[in-house]
Amino acid sequence: MILFEFVISLALWLVNLLQPIIVPLCFLFAWGLVGMSVWSVWSACRDGVKNTRRMHQIPCANCQFFTGDYHLKCAVRPDIALSESAIGCRDYEPF
Repeated sequence: MILFEFVISLALWLVNLLQPIIVPLCFLFAWGLVGMSVWSVWSACRDGVKNTRRMHQIPCANCQFFTGDYHLKCAVRPDIALSESAIGCRDYEPF
């Protein structure tokens, strides 16, 4: 019984001793998590916009050689049709 009371009083003393340190650390940790979450969302949006702009440069859909058939997408250059390699295709002929 005496040991239990000693452990409880020691725990309370330790909590009172560390409380001025723990509160600011928890505050900084919580705002750090918020900051990392915002940064992660911002980075994902930025990368998504960059990839979207890059994919919209692929000219195949407006080319007269584009068939629209998934078996043979392009009659001239089927190996690069609808890929990033098609950006700047020499055989591109708009409608």
